[in-house]
Amino acid sequence: MMAQDGDVGERILLCASSDLLEGGVGITFKVVYRGEKLRAFAVRWRGEARAYLNRCTHVYTELDYREGHFFDMTGQLLVCATHGAVFEPDTGCCVGGPGRGPLVKIALTEEDGRVYWHTAPLLQPQTA
Repeated sequence: MMAQDGDVGERILLCASSDLLEGGVGITFKVVYRGEKLRAFAVRWRGEARAYLNRCTHVYTELDYREGHFFDMTGQLLVCATHGAVFEPDTGCCVGGPGRGPLVKIALTEEDGRVYWHTAPLLQPQTA
C-alpha cells in the first residue's frame, strides 16, 4: 500500500483503480474541510492517483467545467474553468493564471485494485 502523504486518518473507499484513467475524467466525492461541505476529486497522473479539494485557490469555485473534467485540452495540467488558473497534477502547485497557491491535497492509497482516500484532522467525510 502506498500513501501519498503517509497513512493518515481513516481509510475510505473511493473507487476501483480502473475507474481512474491516465489524464482522464476524474472522480468526485464529498468531504467536510474545516467545517465546510465541499467536493473533492481524484485523477490519475503518471500512473498514480492524486486527490485535491475541488476548489480553486484564486476564487473559491469548483475547477471542473463539466462533472469530472479537470484536465486542460492537452491533458497535462489541471485547470480552473472559471478563471483559467492551472495546476500541476502531481503536486497541486499553481503554475499559471490567477491561482494563489497550491490546491489542498488529500492523501490517497491504492491497494488490491481499489483507491482509498484518507481523513485528516481538518478533513472528514460528509454525513447525510
